[in-house]
Amino acid sequence: MSSNICYRKLRHYKYQLVDEDFSIMIKITPPVDIRIENFIELTTEGRLTIMKGYAWDGPSGPTFDTKNFMRGSLVHDALYQLIREGNFNDAENKERRRYADDLLREMCKKDLMSGFRAWYVHKAVCWFGKRAVRKTEKYKKKLYAPKSSSLSKD
Repeated sequence: MSSNICYRKLRHYKYQLVDEDFSIMIKITPPVDIRIENFIELTTEGRLTIMKGYAWDGPSGPTFDTKNFMRGSLVHDALYQLIREGNFNDAENKERRRYADDLLREMCKKDLMSGFRAWYVHKAVCWFGKRAVRKTEKYKKKLYAPKSSSLSKD
């Protein structure tokens, strides 16, 4: 057994999916199944599964984290992560981002968010979301804590 640990830096998160996985059929159908560790899977048929334990930051920007925003923000953040981690052809990223933004608006409306609020939420992610899909190689980098020559058993 190794005495060192492997870890990576993460950004701050506010929420974590508990109890069970969440699945939804979407219109993005990659040529091969995509799986990010044990947290997100997108199949060639378009089934997006976000696994129990997935953490996300919820609604971003100057807004309120309301119940009618949670499902949409979960799916939106997972799709942005798929884009950010380079799972699609770069030429497709603009289209994938537009789809994620539109899906957020539709999910919020289905969860009874007012049409006006869903509209301005959509406008905000369209205007300010570009930074959130930039590739994040530094967050994929594995870091190692030093090995200890001996562990004390106090």
